[in-house]
Amino acid sequence: MGSSVKLIELIEKMRLENLTPDIDVEEIEIKGYDVNRPALQLIGFFEYFDNHRIQIIGNVENTYIEQNKRKSIQMIRGIMEYKVPCIIYCRNLAVPDDIIHMGNELGVPVLRTKEATSSFMAEVIRWLRVMLAPKMSIHGVLVDIYGEGVLIMGESGIGKSEVAIELIHRGHRLVSDDVVEISKVSDETLIGTAPDITRHFIELRGIGIIDAKALFGVEGVKNTQSIDLVIKLEEWNKDTDYDRMGLEEQYTEFLGNKVVCHSIPIRPGRNVAVICESAAINYRQKKMGYNAAVEMYNRVTENMMASNKEK
Repeated sequence: MGSSVKLIELIEKMRLENLTPDIDVEEIEIKGYDVNRPALQLIGFFEYFDNHRIQIIGNVENTYIEQNKRKSIQMIRGIMEYKVPCIIYCRNLAVPDDIIHMGNELGVPVLRTKEATSSFMAEVIRWLRVMLAPKMSIHGVLVDIYGEGVLIMGESGIGKSEVAIELIHRGHRLVSDDVVEISKVSDETLIGTAPDITRHFIELRGIGIIDAKALFGVEGVKNTQSIDLVIKLEEWNKDTDYDRMGLEEQYTEFLGNKVVCHSIPIRPGRNVAVICESAAINYRQKKMGYNAAVEMYNRVTENMMASNKEK
């Protein structure tokens, strides 16, 4: 989990109405991406209560509060005394003045949204997962090839940026050149993006900095992309035994997540952009259940068995 997100960022992102404007929301931090609908807390059960979570009040909770107002107000005071980041009312529900007064007294913002409770919770969790995800930066180029996020890595000067330019020419989209910021949004998904300062820029040795968005249009760039495949470019070494079948997948790891990885040797005459395209298409075929290497292996095996039977 990342460090924290300022509450003001959530308010601006979700367009929340602040019913306690006297509280300085810029100093309040959100440290967890889970949220809580305080049903158990409204009846007085606070064991295992996580005070880092945003508290969401929907129709069910609000109806209970209205029907058991005196006790519920006391329980909400108990919730606020745990110094939760905020309490958010959904569906534009009317908020009792007592709760707003307690929020001001205890320094807990009371916010409101017109969104339905379930959809609002889902969107908040999704956004906070991205904002609070573990992050790292690596040296490489990230390109969207046929919808697959391909991270091209290799030593400085090996030609990663030149490959990116060729791929953009072929209709694919640049996400980041030189530095890729990676966020782990789940145990299965890594998201890559560019630092703000270098977004859409490419460095070409001998030419300098070019603006891919200005040169190729908005269809040639993209802001974020999942990282599905890694291609490592390396200098050709005649003494190295390179994989020629691909029966067994090789992996590299970022933030604990494994990503399929291919090592591509570079030598004059090899069109690396076409190789990257082919790798992306082959990866997509495998996701859809077709593995060309396995298919060829099966054909060879069947042919050998047939030959043995004839003998």
